[in-house]
Amino acid sequence: MAGDELEDTGTTLPRRQLGRLLRDARTATGMSLDEAAALVQWSRPTLSRLERGETEKVRVNDVLSLCEVFGLPEDKTAVARGLAEQAPVKSWWHAYSDLIPAWANLYVGLESSAKVLTIFQPLIVPGLLQTADYARAVDRLYFPDDTDDEIERRVQVRVQRQHILTRSREPTTVSVILHENVLRTVVGNDALMAAQARHIADMSTRDNIEIRVMPFRAGIPLGAATPPFTIMDFGRDARGKQVVEPPQVYCEGYAGSAYLERRADVLTFRKAFRKLHRASLDTRPSRDMLREIAARRHQNER
Repeated sequence: MAGDELEDTGTTLPRRQLGRLLRDARTATGMSLDEAAALVQWSRPTLSRLERGETEKVRVNDVLSLCEVFGLPEDKTAVARGLAEQAPVKSWWHAYSDLIPAWANLYVGLESSAKVLTIFQPLIVPGLLQTADYARAVDRLYFPDDTDDEIERRVQVRVQRQHILTRSREPTTVSVILHENVLRTVVGNDALMAAQARHIADMSTRDNIEIRVMPFRAGIPLGAATPPFTIMDFGRDARGKQVVEPPQVYCEGYAGSAYLERRADVLTFRKAFRKLHRASLDTRPSRDMLREIAARRHQNER
């Protein structure tokens, strides 16, 4: 598993996300660091540290001044304010009801820049492997008040996210463990689940994607209930020297999502994944099970 040797860093997730947002806003205007710093009467190093997420104490008024200089709209300014107000902690709970709007989902941004994703899912097909029909059925349950158009936009976002797995240039490497429960639980109907199982089996034939099924007979390998989690590794910069982002563990829940980056936490989840990996079927038997489930679902639909 990659990244075990990395030490804790001095930056935190909200600070880095704020820095990335402000850097993108500045570059969109065509301003250099020197030009932007001069407009808010800062030094170049001060603004540079903020953009790298290395500023320990972020003043909200300073961030709002930068948003005004960059001409950020009200919604993005609200995101910047929400990030600036977060306390500098190693683990961060991002609630869906937070000031940060749903469109600024941090996970999606992190997922798209990760080099390696390590996923355990005991309950539902991961978004990266969902068919459009499966995603649509799930979203209709989770967002019952959405219009058909809003549901379709959500589905399209899910489909676009999956491009990181299939792009021709440097596709993301993914290792997934699905509990058998994910495949046996019916979402929609048998025809939908048959197509979903076939899709997962087909995706597992790609060189950058490893999918294993943990069967019911594996019991409880960790001796405790294990939540869905994703370990994200980001690799190093073009020169191979600096870590782009420290490894993150993302644990998704019904009311919010935990982002863990302490080295001890990341190692705990890496060890958990290794145990789950040993308890799972190999890739070929996993693919055979997926195709068998798809065939039985297809027969049930007749």
